[in-house]
Amino acid sequence: MAYQTTNTPADPQHSSRLGLRQRFYLVEVLVGLALTAQHFFANLGRHTLKVVFRVKSARGAVTIQYPDERRPYSPRLRSLHRLVRREDGSPRCVACMMCETVCPAHCIYIVATEHPNPEIEKVPERFDIDLGKCVFCGYCVEACPEDAIRMDTGILEFSAYDRQSMVYTKDTLLALDPAGPNGVPTSPVPIAPSRRPR
Repeated sequence: MAYQTTNTPADPQHSSRLGLRQRFYLVEVLVGLALTAQHFFANLGRHTLKVVFRVKSARGAVTIQYPDERRPYSPRLRSLHRLVRREDGSPRCVACMMCETVCPAHCIYIVATEHPNPEIEKVPERFDIDLGKCVFCGYCVEACPEDAIRMDTGILEFSAYDRQSMVYTKDTLLALDPAGPNGVPTSPVPIAPSRRPR
């Protein structure tokens, strides 16, 4: 088919011509502004009722007063990693390097050593996760044959002032607990040494 140089539609049944009102876009822009203003002032009125006049039933459309209020999260949410312990307190990880191999961001570093128990072949001497590189894909959780790493802590707010503080060690990951049934973290947020008060 040749290049079309006119404004006539290729298929006369489906006209692509715009009306005069639609060509100027001014009316369409004003309709959009009116809709936005309607939602803005309705939410402003509800928020004023709640904050100024303390009406508990008044609630804005989507405003959540974080951190006092938290939105409900899906139980499948991938949050901060944790290492699972055995009954004797040692890490369940056997340093098979599956999570390190499957990680697309290459943010997991494992150094293996012999386990004192002869029934367990290896144990991680060092298990670090660089959260500055991690994309929270969950591949490490899926790949682990021992169910030793999980992403169910519910912790989403963690930060650091430098890159080195974003590397979480084996001890930090072992100290974390799973989130409660409502998704609220039961462990305190690990604070990097660079963020601790001096």
